[in-house]
Amino acid sequence: MKELENLEDKLNWHWRDTMRTIRFLSFDARVAFLIPVWLVYLRWSTIIISFMVFYVFKMLEDKGLTFPSALRALRSWLVGYNRPGQIGVNTHKFIDYG
Repeated sequence: MKELENLEDKLNWHWRDTMRTIRFLSFDARVAFLIPVWLVYLRWSTIIISFMVFYVFKMLEDKGLTFPSALRALRSWLVGYNRPGQIGVNTHKFIDYG
């Protein structure tokens, strides 16, 4: 019976990893856009800027944020709690459950 469960698990492994973040050299795969930039314009400034971008992505991952969620957090930090597009009846206080 145990072997049958293991076989079913092996058959369903491809579904288990479908929502994981795609990785590129232990970084989020969104930093891979820098590789064509390196190929077109390989200078020290490009290398330094790309390593700074790598570090920012790694720092965001260490804090538990993906890049899109970090952009949403930045946007909410810049705009603040005031939501001028809503009338006073519909406004509510933001609650941070984290």
